[in-house]
Amino acid sequence: MQRYFAKEKNNNQLILNNDDFYHIKTVMRMKENDRIEVVYNKILYLCTLGSSNLEEINIVKELEHNIDNRVNITLIIPLLKEQKMDLIFQKATELGVNKIIPIIMERSIINIDKNKFNKKRERWNRICKEASEQSKRIDVPIITDLKKLKDLDKLEGLKLVCSTSKDIMSVKMCLKNNDKCDRINIVIGPEGGITENEEKILVSLGFNRVTLGNRILRVETVPMVILSIINYEFME
Repeated sequence: MQRYFAKEKNNNQLILNNDDFYHIKTVMRMKENDRIEVVYNKILYLCTLGSSNLEEINIVKELEHNIDNRVNITLIIPLLKEQKMDLIFQKATELGVNKIIPIIMERSIINIDKNKFNKKRERWNRICKEASEQSKRIDVPIITDLKKLKDLDKLEGLKLVCSTSKDIMSVKMCLKNNDKCDRINIVIGPEGGITENEEKILVSLGFNRVTLGNRILRVETVPMVILSIINYEFME
């Protein structure tokens, strides 16, 4: 059953975005009285399509839903090329990330001003929303403003930075040593890697350097690997 996120609730009806109505009518070719799932304020509803051009979304009942991972995950990523960013936002959403913080790093090859960033964030929000619907989530990850390293000092919970340094703890062992934590913050470096100075700053902010193994992974692969490991370790 298709799932959508409502932008508004009006008595016994839910209001969707225009893009969702287009998807219902043109892509899915739904008809009057067809059923869909709709999320509003993290509450899941079973709904039927009404007769008014299929834009009446009538609530039938509230549904139970599976609780997401018991750990709250924040992913901190540098600005990357568009295709790589899109992929990371999509897959991170599917793998349960709660918040994504885009960050300025020394070796990022992408630099954008505030207006361009806001336009890109609109695109990323759409990607996260669609991925949340596809993966049957009841929430959409929050995408913050563009940050700098110093802005990460107030993050709470376990703090990890993916490093290529030798003789450091594996992410698996670090998670086993912190299996009671309920918040995890992960920093991913750009294509050229995190500089030595940036690692020092992150360590001074309480981040633990961890390795994903001997292989050097593409930047867009790293989030999928570490988030999969977290999902496995914290799976109920």
